[in-house]
Parts: sequence; C-alpha cells; structure tokens
Amino acid sequence: MFRKLIRAAFVSTVIPLALAAASGSGAYAGGTLRIGMTAADIPLTTGQTDQGGEGMRFMGYTVYDSLIEWDLTSADKASTLIPGLATSWQVDPNDHTKWTLKLREGVTFHDGSPFTASDVVWNFDKLLVPDSEQYDPRQSAQGKSRIPAVASYKAIDDYTLEITTKEPDATLPYQLSWILMSSKANWEAHGKSWDEVAKEPSGTGPWKLASFVPRESAELVPNTDYWDKSRIPQLDEMVLIPLPEPNARSAALMSGQVDWIEAPAPDTIPAIKGAGYQIVSNAYPHNWTWHLSRLPGSPWNDIRVRKAANLAIDRHGMTELLGGLMIPAEGFLPPSSPWFGKPDFQVTYDLDQAQALMKEAGYGPDNHLKVKALISPSGSGQMLPLPMNEYIQQSLAEAYIDVDFMVVEWNQMINLWRAGAADASVQGSESINFSYFIQDPFTGLIRHLSCDLIAPNGTNWGHYCDPEMDELFSEIRNTFDPDEQVKVLQKTHEKFVNDALFLMVAHDVAPRAMSEHVKGFVQAQNWFQNFSGITME
Repeated sequence: MFRKLIRAAFVSTVIPLALAAASGSGAYAGGTLRIGMTAADIPLTTGQTDQGGEGMRFMGYTVYDSLIEWDLTSADKASTLIPGLATSWQVDPNDHTKWTLKLREGVTFHDGSPFTASDVVWNFDKLLVPDSEQYDPRQSAQGKSRIPAVASYKAIDDYTLEITTKEPDATLPYQLSWILMSSKANWEAHGKSWDEVAKEPSGTGPWKLASFVPRESAELVPNTDYWDKSRIPQLDEMVLIPLPEPNARSAALMSGQVDWIEAPAPDTIPAIKGAGYQIVSNAYPHNWTWHLSRLPGSPWNDIRVRKAANLAIDRHGMTELLGGLMIPAEGFLPPSSPWFGKPDFQVTYDLDQAQALMKEAGYGPDNHLKVKALISPSGSGQMLPLPMNEYIQQSLAEAYIDVDFMVVEWNQMINLWRAGAADASVQGSESINFSYFIQDPFTGLIRHLSCDLIAPNGTNWGHYCDPEMDELFSEIRNTFDPDEQVKVLQKTHEKFVNDALFLMVAHDVAPRAMSEHVKGFVQAQNWFQNFSGITME
C-alpha cells in the first residue's frame, strides 16, 4: 500500500508536468537528445553540482572540467584517472604532503577568459574559505567534503599549482577529480552574484548551458572550442528533463517525449524492449546500502543485530524483483573488486541464523526491534528505492526487526546525510538508505567511517569511530606504492564486512533505456559518462 500510494501521487502529478516539459523541446529531430533524469530538479549550475552523482554526470562533467578526470572511453575495463585541466601531478619524494600540478595551457572558459593557476586557487577559496568574497555555501556544501586532505594551495606561476595536504595522503588525486572549475571573470561580470551566475554559468567543459527552467528542463549545446577535440559533442543539443518517478520516465520514453531515460522501472522493461528500444547496462563501482547510526543507544551498535539484518535479506529474490538489473552484494565492494579481500563473514541469506542472532541479542517473535530508516522515492544511484526498501522492510520483519520509514526528496536526503545521524533534522532515524560511488579509496571507503570526518565535518553519517579502522585508513593514505596499497585496501574491506558495518544489499548495473536512434554511446564502468560521441540517427 505504501508504494502504491506514493506511485499514484507521482503518476497523477508528475507525469503530466514532465511530459509538458519534455514536449517543450520539440518532437524528435536529428541532433537533439532528450534525457529523462531520476533527479527531481535541474542540478545546481554554478560549478559544484547538487543532486548527487547524477548532478555531476549531467551538469558537472558536461559544463565543467576538473583538474584530474576519469577515462570514460571504454565499456570493457574499469575507469582510471587521466589528465584533465592538469596535465600531470606528482608528490614530493622528500615531503609527501607537497604536490605539484602542471596545468594545461591554452584553455579558455566559455566566456573567453583564460584558465590559469590563479583560477584554481579562486575556486578552492569559493569552497574552503568562508571569508573569501566568492565563498558560496551551496557549492561548499557539495565540494568541501570531497577534498578533506587539502591544507593549503598556491599558484607558483600561471600553469603550476602547489597543494599541501594536512598529512601524507596518496588519495589526493581522486579527491581532486570531484572539484570543478568555474570562471572568476564570469562571476565578476554577473555582479559577483552566484544567483546570477546560475542563469549563465561558464566552465571549460565540452558543453555550454544554453538555458534552463528549474524542475522542468535544461538545454546544453556543444562548446565547439573545447580543448580536447575528441570530446567536442557531435549532437546539436542535449536536453535534460527531471522525471523522478520510474513509471513517468518509462511513459515519457515510450510516448516519444524523451529519447533516453535513466533507471527504467523493471516491470516496464519487457514492453520497452518489445517496442524496439535499447536497454543498456554495465557493472560499475556502486553500492546500495543502509548506512547505520553508531550513536550511543543505537540498536546497530550490537554486531549481532547488524549481522542478523545482513543475513535476513534474500538478495537473489531482490534481483528477480529488479528484472535481473542488480548484482547481489557480498560486501561493501563487489566481489569482482581487487580490494574485496577474503572476509570471514559471509553476506548471504540465512534467515534461521538471522533469527538466532536476534534472539541472542534479546529479541524474538514477541519482542521485535523497532528501527527508523531515512529513504527517498528517487535519486541519483538510488535505483528503485521504494520497492527495494519495501522488500527490505518485509525481510527484516521476518528477523524480528520492524522498520518505520521517513521518506524525503532526494536533495533533502543529501542534506540529511551531510548533517549526520545526531542532527535533529533526521528525527531520530537510525539508518539512511544511500547509494555510494566506490571507485576510489577515499570516496569508496575512508569518508564513510573516518573519525575525523564525523558529520557535519564530513560524510561519516553514522558517527562511527574505531581506532583500528582509522589506522587502516592512515595506512592507505601513506602507501604510495599501488600494489602495496591494494593489500591495505583488502584488509580494510575485510573489516567492513566482518564487522557488518553497513546493511549491504546490492550493486547497481546502471540500466538505461533509449531510442534506437541513439547511436555512439559507450557505457563506461563509472558513475559518470561521456556524451560527446553520441549522435541521433
């Protein structure tokens, strides 16, 4: 009933609005790609996007560039870091807190101003220095937690940047990949107002934002002067349309109002395929979990309860629910990850063992544990959160755990995630359903559980703090040899699993449905994607 009520509300209100917005960009025409996003709004346009990973995918790495980026050219291998606005980066062999980055020459922002090291300093200040003239709380909320290693930075010359970290940190290049460069000249030209910049933003990316209407649509056009000629878009235009409800997205695709949708509803996939549309998917570094509160008094402090919850979920049954479009979790990382290791605790379905553990913890058929979970009806990487969470709710009830949901819109969920489990805004929730990008050591592991990143200082939502785990994190940061770092990452992930630190449920395969007219898309094994090679035929 819970899901039916939510779905009915969305179908009756969102679909008509969404289709009206989609229709505004015109009928199918060569060179225009119309995309139905899972986000409920157009991502923040000023540089550091909101709306989670989807915001970065559609409004981040399109309009903007980072110093270090991901190779998104292959569907067959895991993405690796590549030069972006920085052509090289290296740590001082005598002082592992000092990094030197050489910047790409000849790059200009969309407004025509040149990109230099002083622009990087200016962009870092807008995120990290509250007293700076350009400081933007909205962008800082999205970007500050991404670069916790950064202590200071300075321009050595126009094309050389020096960054000093708080301590040796081999994960800095991964952190820098999240920070996008917006134009100081454009900010000044718009009266030093980020609200005005939002209407006419200026990055260095392969796409330019031509126009947008909040909650309706955004139109992107090619940056024909882009510095990487291989990534100049071949489309005439790309239109982004917020369609947060899965059935609304599927309906928009099959009615011809959009050409591409993220995360189609599983029960619509047979009809979508039967109508001649493509379903594209690929494994990528992503998980779908419940992040657990470890505040004093939280029931999740008992490892027996954490293990019982993990053993109560029939993940293969959930795979059937999703039409096969997930990989059952065996840990926080997928079993194919080189960092998986050999954990002792087996994340599998064993209801008898789950019930036994709960009885050992003092619960049973006549004494259920009651917990509250924050969930969203949609969102970037959230897959299909309503039916999936209902499935978990029913499964946990069989293990004597009753779940009450607090349902909030995705962008609000992000704010509550950043606020942390102790914040009054979460209204006593002991868990939060959040999907995580797990491609690099910092974003995938460290930021969730490090003692110094307890919310709101970072994204350790549950306030977990374990000296043994922090020692492993320190080893990761201080291990600059890649092979040796893998061994430390394996030990770290083994502790994630053996201590059942999350409710580990699924790994997404990023299904997308698109018109047969969409050509040239290569789905990288990454949360982010390259839209430049796409054409409409």
